[in-house]
Amino acid sequence: MTDLTTAAADQLHRSPLHDRHAALGAKFAAFGGWSMPLEYAGGGVLKEHTAVREAVGVFDVSHLGKARVTGPGAADFVNSCLTNDLGRITPGRAQYTLCCDEATGGVVDDIIAYLYADDHVFLIPNAANTAEVVRRLRAAAPAGITVTDEHQAYAVLAVQGPRSADLLGALGLPTDHGYMSFSTATLGTGVAEPVELVVCRTGYTGEHGYELVVPVAGATSVWDALFAAGEPYGLRACGLAARDTLRTEMGYPLHGQDLSLEITPVQARSGWAVGWGKPAFWGREALLAEKAAGPRRLLWGLAAQDRGIPRPGMRVLAGDAEVGTVTSGTFSPTGKAGIGLALLDTAAGLDEGATVEVDVRGRRSVMRVVKPPFVQPSVR
Repeated sequence: MTDLTTAAADQLHRSPLHDRHAALGAKFAAFGGWSMPLEYAGGGVLKEHTAVREAVGVFDVSHLGKARVTGPGAADFVNSCLTNDLGRITPGRAQYTLCCDEATGGVVDDIIAYLYADDHVFLIPNAANTAEVVRRLRAAAPAGITVTDEHQAYAVLAVQGPRSADLLGALGLPTDHGYMSFSTATLGTGVAEPVELVVCRTGYTGEHGYELVVPVAGATSVWDALFAAGEPYGLRACGLAARDTLRTEMGYPLHGQDLSLEITPVQARSGWAVGWGKPAFWGREALLAEKAAGPRRLLWGLAAQDRGIPRPGMRVLAGDAEVGTVTSGTFSPTGKAGIGLALLDTAAGLDEGATVEVDVRGRRSVMRVVKPPFVQPSVR
């Protein structure tokens, strides 16, 4: 994420809630081709992070992509392309999955797939990768299957935290979903006109939470209704900086850092999102071969033992040998220490509990190798 100049901001997409963020004193940053709130005045990252861990926060994540695959056999088609097995879930449920490169097994994007029916799948990729995911799906789609890019047709609001169900319940929205399930609902409380939306028990924070997929025309009405009802529950607007600290505490990967065309699911420990027994998905042969041979590097967590804070791109050292690279890193507001994710060479023989050092701007900071998460999850 980069701070914006006026000229740069003019080249970026804007959320339908941009004016609401500006009114709250948001600091904007460029992310995935969009101008998005990084943090808000009157609180900043620490208070926003804490609100999600202890009460409830709302994130505008409308930059996320949206694509729809429809037609006879749409679910089977998607299942033959993406890694996870849609056959494991039933309509009304969502699934984390990966779009991999056929030749290398590298990750084009990680995606949430909403299974509506055998002939209808809704996908939420990352902002910068939506066009490429859609392109690949369209190129592979047989006759009768339609892939529609609906990136700017919907807003997405992530309502996250232990009071999230209380807040949505106060607005008459369903909250009894099982994890990774969704339903269509109508918001009639606190809005001038009812808004039909999708409520899904998903999120990127490790807390109990929901994501609301809202037609753009209703986005400001839903936002305003949340804030009109939210004060008793400690609701706070949260930006992408807090989203990053929250997801890093959970060890959740970020595409472009912890997953990429150069980083496979096997290396990133995302093999749980691969249907290894499926007869077909993009990158299957490359990934099976890597899994069998063992990856040359693996994603680990790093927990600082001093005041150092790891950042992406920093070198990881074991003695005089360079053994890896930090992919994500931040200060953990919950643990009050530096934490990170790093790709470590398997040849170095490092395991959980090992001690390494990270070159933090020329100073060696001692880190312990751990398996995330760094905090106890409450997502279910």
